[in-house]
Amino acid sequence: MTKKLIALDLDGTLLNREKQISPRTKRAVQRAVVEGHHVCIATGRPFRSSVQYYRELGLTTPMVNFNGALVHHADDTTWGTHHFPMERETAFRILQVCEQFQAENVIVEVKDDYYLKQHDDNLIRFMGDGHSPLGIGNIPDLLTDHPTSVLIYPQKETVHELREHLSQFHADVIEHRLWGAPWHVIEIVKAGVNKATGLQVIADSLGIEREHIIAFGDEDNDLEMIEYAGYGVAMGNANPMLKNVANHITDTNDNDGIAFVLEKLL
Repeated sequence: MTKKLIALDLDGTLLNREKQISPRTKRAVQRAVVEGHHVCIATGRPFRSSVQYYRELGLTTPMVNFNGALVHHADDTTWGTHHFPMERETAFRILQVCEQFQAENVIVEVKDDYYLKQHDDNLIRFMGDGHSPLGIGNIPDLLTDHPTSVLIYPQKETVHELREHLSQFHADVIEHRLWGAPWHVIEIVKAGVNKATGLQVIADSLGIEREHIIAFGDEDNDLEMIEYAGYGVAMGNANPMLKNVANHITDTNDNDGIAFVLEKLL
C-alpha cells in the first residue's frame, strides 16, 4: 500500500470528552505508524498543550500548531521551523477591537510563550499547561515580537457581532475561528494561514502527494484541511459544514471514530 500522511486534529477528534486518547484509537494510530504511514498532529493548540499527545503516540513527525501558524518538529531542529505570524501592528488593531467590544480577556501568543491582559487562574491553568505568562497587563506595552495568534475571550452576547466586525474590517489581514464549547474563544491568525497550508508544508517535506493524505477533524478550523486532503474525514460529532465537505463521516470522538476508519482503510 502507498504510504499515507494521516493528519489528526486533537479536541473533538483524537481526544474524547475526557481529553484522552482511547485504547482502541491509540492502537489503530500506532499500528499505522508501524506499517510505515506518517501520522501527524494538526491542532489549533500551542505546542506546550499538544506535545503530551505527541509523546503518548510515540510520533516522530513534524506537527501543525496554531492552525498552521507554526509548523515544526518537536525533536529534530534540523527540520526547520515554519512560523507565519501576524504583524505586531495588526495585533494592536485587534486589541483595540477587543476594547471596543469589552472582551473579558485576551491572550497573545508568540510561539510557545504568551501574554495575558488580565490575570485569570483558570486561563493560566488551561492555556499555560505549566507555563506562566511572559507578562500580564497592557499587552501593547509588553509585546515586542510579531505574534503567532491572538485569543479573544468575548462576552457571550457579543460573539456574533464581534466576528462580523472582524470579517468586515480586518479580513484582509486575519483569519478568525470560533472554538467549540465550553470555551467560546475567537482565535485569530494571519490571513491565508490554516491547517491545510501547514499540512502542505509537512506533505512536501515527506514527498507525499495530496491524494495520499487522510485528515480527520470536527470543527470549522478543520475545514480547509478536510477539503485539501485526498480523503477528508469528519467525525460524527463534527459541525454540519464540515460534514458537507468531507469524503466520509465516521463515528464520534467518544466512539473511536478514527479507529473505525484506519482499521478499514489500512
